[in-house]
Amino acid sequence: MTEENQTLPEFLLLGFSDLRALQGPLFWVVLLVYLLTLLGNSVIILLTQGSPALHSPMYFFLRHLSVVEVLYTTDIVPRTLADLASPHPQAISFQSCATQMYVFIVLGITECCLLTAMAYDRYAAICRPLHYSTLMSWQACTAMVGVSWLMGIITATTHSSFIFTLPFPSHPIIPHFLCDILPVLRLASAGKHRSEISVVTATVVFIMVPFSLIVASYARILGAILAMASTQSRRKVFSTCSSHLLVVFLFFGTASITYIRPQAGSSVTMNRILSLFYTVVTPMLNPIIYTLRNKEVAGALWHMVKRQVSSP
Repeated sequence: MTEENQTLPEFLLLGFSDLRALQGPLFWVVLLVYLLTLLGNSVIILLTQGSPALHSPMYFFLRHLSVVEVLYTTDIVPRTLADLASPHPQAISFQSCATQMYVFIVLGITECCLLTAMAYDRYAAICRPLHYSTLMSWQACTAMVGVSWLMGIITATTHSSFIFTLPFPSHPIIPHFLCDILPVLRLASAGKHRSEISVVTATVVFIMVPFSLIVASYARILGAILAMASTQSRRKVFSTCSSHLLVVFLFFGTASITYIRPQAGSSVTMNRILSLFYTVVTPMLNPIIYTLRNKEVAGALWHMVKRQVSSP
């Protein structure tokens, strides 16, 4: 084998080739969910861009979240569909695997940070209403979005550089449908201790820290809600947070189960199902949650539909 092949091995993605009876149904389900994800998030982007009622910091963040969701699923789903259409495991080049992981990490970390910024927006609106316009100025919102993307790029660059400089076997098989961090790390033939340190650090910093900031924000919000005298006021204020809370629960819940739970004895099939949920299903649910549970978004959608129907 040449030195180049030893340095840049070709990976084999197992995908769902060991579950052939499910490949056909999964193909159509994933395709349908992907199309709904593109449609739903595109609608959110258009609504928050075109509706004056949605020109506020919360929906500015929501628009960027929808952009992340579209890119996130597009990084993964097209190749997953191609793999599901084949009865055999599909090869992926070293460069393609590294690129997929890089984009995956950038978008995942950016989403973590955007959800944290959205929680801070709710805190500022409910707990510090007199200072809201200053705390959430357009310059501040733009800076938060920029920092979110920057954190994603920095994390992806450091982790991808570290992971793909580890030595791999000559014919590595990834028991997954994408080049996720943990499955690729386990293939490395050296640096096991360094790999574990990397994963733990990433987990603590980029899952638990943003999640802790979100919890802290909502603890303050809960205190402010309980201090309100009117039950109707409490209900109204809580309704402005419910959509975001549900999205946070879906994102951080599935991410925590995947990356924080003990890996010893974990099922390869269960790992793939969990990954399929947070990479394919969750991005579809987010626009549905914000449309059905948010009156402003639902109202803007209804006005857009009426304009399209009534236009000649």
